[in-house]
Amino acid sequence: MAGYSRYVAMGDSQTEGLWDGDDNVGLMGFADRLAVLIDEHYPGLTYANLAVRGRRIRNLLGEQLPRALAMRPDLVTVCIGMNDVTRPGPHFDRALADLDDLYNQLAGSGATVATTTFPDLAKIVPVGRLLGPRVVRINEAIRAAAELHGFRLVDLYCAPSMTEADTWSADRVHGSAKGHALFAAAAAEALGLPGSNHDWTLASEGAAPSSVRSRTHSQLLWTQNMLMPWLWRHARGRSEGDGRTPRRPRLDPVPA
Repeated sequence: MAGYSRYVAMGDSQTEGLWDGDDNVGLMGFADRLAVLIDEHYPGLTYANLAVRGRRIRNLLGEQLPRALAMRPDLVTVCIGMNDVTRPGPHFDRALADLDDLYNQLAGSGATVATTTFPDLAKIVPVGRLLGPRVVRINEAIRAAAELHGFRLVDLYCAPSMTEADTWSADRVHGSAKGHALFAAAAAEALGLPGSNHDWTLASEGAAPSSVRSRTHSQLLWTQNMLMPWLWRHARGRSEGDGRTPRRPRLDPVPA
């Protein structure tokens, strides 16, 4: 691997870094953590993070992709689609077509592209069973695009570490600080960074399979911290990301 000099991250709240820090002390997130890992091996990396919470695939096509391509990156990470998976209504086929368009344009950029599938939500919260068919469909589309275009793939779907409660934040959708560290380790492996390995997939030593009680508790947390705020915003015609802009909109050196 020759190294990278210009890294642009695209996506929604996961890439923005939600729940890894907060808006008061600052967010970190897997993309920031990955940038630090790359810079440790290949000093001089510049890094931009265009992700904004609440964004859908169509938002990346219209907002983030043109800005990313204008920076002429040699590395792009893209993690997008969960807001399309969870959004009710008949839009999902259109979202998958938009995802294909997004990947086709990234493939033509000349950059190394790393993308990711989504974990098995049914093993995290009971409501995940309702979303399971959409998760399977979007993961199939992501894997097919990665194979077609030669993208680096982070496959979270079957990793045992992704079913552990402390991998996830209180809303059971966004990664915790531990989760973001695992995501960064997974991306490092996909990119072949020195010292990376497959250990990020492993369950914690002594971890027990999730019980009915723990899954029910996760469902309660998801309802309280994810579903109810979403319903309130939706009733007012608002999105979580309204009025927000990317927190790292330009290519800048990675903070020490």
